[in-house]
Amino acid sequence: MKSKARSATGRLLYAQSGGVTAVINATAAGVIQTARAHRVPVYAARNGILGALREELIDTTKESAAAIAALRHTPGGAFGSCRYKLKSLDANRAEYERLIEVFRAHDIRWFLYNGGNDSADTALKISQLGKAMDYDIRCIGVPKTVDNDLAVTDCCPGFGSVAKYTAVSTLEASLDVASMADTSTKVFILEVMGRHAGWIAASSGLAGEGPDAPPHIILFPERVFDEAAFLEKVKATVERVGWCTVVASEGIKNAEGQFLAEAGTRDAFGHTQLGGVAPVLAALVKEKLGYKYHWALPDYLQRSARHMASKTDADQAYAVGKAAVDYALAEMNAVMPVIVRTSDAPYRWKLEPASLEKIANHEKKMPASFLTRDGFGITPAARRYLSPLIRGEMPPPYGREGLPKYVQMKNMAVAKKLEPFAR
Repeated sequence: MKSKARSATGRLLYAQSGGVTAVINATAAGVIQTARAHRVPVYAARNGILGALREELIDTTKESAAAIAALRHTPGGAFGSCRYKLKSLDANRAEYERLIEVFRAHDIRWFLYNGGNDSADTALKISQLGKAMDYDIRCIGVPKTVDNDLAVTDCCPGFGSVAKYTAVSTLEASLDVASMADTSTKVFILEVMGRHAGWIAASSGLAGEGPDAPPHIILFPERVFDEAAFLEKVKATVERVGWCTVVASEGIKNAEGQFLAEAGTRDAFGHTQLGGVAPVLAALVKEKLGYKYHWALPDYLQRSARHMASKTDADQAYAVGKAAVDYALAEMNAVMPVIVRTSDAPYRWKLEPASLEKIANHEKKMPASFLTRDGFGITPAARRYLSPLIRGEMPPPYGREGLPKYVQMKNMAVAKKLEPFAR
């Protein structure tokens, strides 16, 4: 994790990767405020790793202390993010060498990459190439993902807030459905993110407890979708309760291994573009059972709802940013600050460095013990794990017009020193 001593001077480059979260800017605040305390100037890559490749860098020293502090309650990606996966060193060494050239030109001695599995892999490869090219660079992965699927860490910054949004939305929508069920909607279906891991879907289970409490059915990507069992459960619930709330992960598959809702396109990471499982399920309910339905696809709302962020999540997001800088300045390399749970009740956690080799390209799925035997709900073990992550509120400040007061960065560009890079 350590290598030869670094130079006494240099800059830190921070980049955001992939889909943003409601609290990723809290991590950015943790990075910048901690670096400033050590008198280390911070550049940010405009639109993630592409900004580094294009030498499109942002000088955060031009931002006021108040603006940086306001990042803690501002959603979105303050400096821009992107879905762009660097290929292997063998397949496209030129991109990695370009990054080192940019680092060398701007005296970047620390690179902090805030993202998920693919980003951890990229940070690891850059650290390896830095050694091969005899350039002293410290690469630190910073955890972020709404899907909660990063290996090693107990949970991922960004997930707790999505979980809170999902549980609250499930509860509130279900109260609406219950009030109208006698003469109107009998089935409500909420589609949530989660391609391969059902952590977000599971969090909806915190909305209620017991067979008559919503959500009555949760559909997980970890379980094969059984149409007959699903319809039977919906029918039995409506006959017993009078209505039924269903929460479905976008990544549920049938027995043939096909996504129920596949748009047929792929993103830059090679992931199938999903979305639309809720209307598929709704049509099934209408055709087979004849129930009136409503469905919702919150999509970006899940990860941008900073007004409903979990305090636990926001605190952890800031903490990993601070720790990442501390690790970098302590001469660590190719590591990530991960969250270690030390107690469920009361909930306690701490941060520890973990090797990127143990994190990169690994995916954490829900334990089988978190799913009920019928596959339609969560167990007490899941509740013990999930519940602390959505606790606490940290609302943004509001203005006179009744809207949150979010900050907009100046994002002043750093002068370029290299020739344009042709991808």
